[in-house]
Amino acid sequence: MNDYLAYRGTGEPDPDALARPLPDVPPWRESLRARAVGGRGVRGLKYQIDPGEVERVNAALYLRRPLLVTGEPGTGKSSLAYAVAAELGLGEVLRWPVTSKSTLRDGLYQYDAIGRLQEANLREIEARDQHEASPTPVDIGSYIRLGPLGTALLPGPRPRVLLVDELDKSDIDLPNDLLDVFEEGEFTIPELARLPVRQHPVTVMTADEGGQAELSAEPRGVVRCEAFPLVIITSNGERQFPSAFLRRCLQLALQAPGAGKLARIVEAHLPVRAADYEDLIDEFLGRKSEGELATDELLNAVFVRYSALRPAGESAEQLADIVMPYLDKSRG
Repeated sequence: MNDYLAYRGTGEPDPDALARPLPDVPPWRESLRARAVGGRGVRGLKYQIDPGEVERVNAALYLRRPLLVTGEPGTGKSSLAYAVAAELGLGEVLRWPVTSKSTLRDGLYQYDAIGRLQEANLREIEARDQHEASPTPVDIGSYIRLGPLGTALLPGPRPRVLLVDELDKSDIDLPNDLLDVFEEGEFTIPELARLPVRQHPVTVMTADEGGQAELSAEPRGVVRCEAFPLVIITSNGERQFPSAFLRRCLQLALQAPGAGKLARIVEAHLPVRAADYEDLIDEFLGRKSEGELATDELLNAVFVRYSALRPAGESAEQLADIVMPYLDKSRG
């Protein structure tokens, strides 16, 4: 009866418990799947979007305006950025996860002044020990890393996709601090602007994995985009944004999916038949009317059933009690 269990909680060593291989990683767990198959894969291509939402994305792309996406947790706000980047071939999404301590500078660039000073001191000591006239100059570019926003503003023929995730968690000043950058599509790195002309151009690190970019000599220290990035900003509605910020954004409110869209989402991710998941959708919608649930909790339930991780004949209610917890903590 309990043959599906690997861990049994008996306290007795059982080295053969995982003799049967674990099922494949769920398709929507992109980062884990990438590690399992040794590559990144293409995230977002199975995203299910409604026609009205498609219109808003295109308007933001054409008008060079940020798209502020709101909706309940689990409605696919962040996934939208990956879907657009994958379909249009715009490369890796630049994700900026915002916290209460995030500042504009965090998104633009970081400068390791202490590391550069330590390197300069080491080179001076080495030069003195080797009786050299002067130490080798320290390359300042090695100590500057562009953040997600700064990388998105690098000049290039095609726009990058920037995901500013959960901006409503930010300090009260951050939305207004973003206005000028979003309006002008450029920013200045003062540490580079002060360098003599002979030290330009400068190669700096970027937010891309292992990425570098050469900043042009003129204007010194200025990063200015050619193609304005597609900026997708998500919010869970935990706060109101200033009117000046909202005026510069297009807004998209994602609605909780109904039964039809939930079925499309399930079938896009798993090779299942309607009979495999219809009762779970009914259970999901019934529970959702009583508390907050995320769509991937439904996917989890279907995956667990489809992968034969639970005994045959187990009811949708029993399965939901395990893998569909309410997101609002007031629910039991």
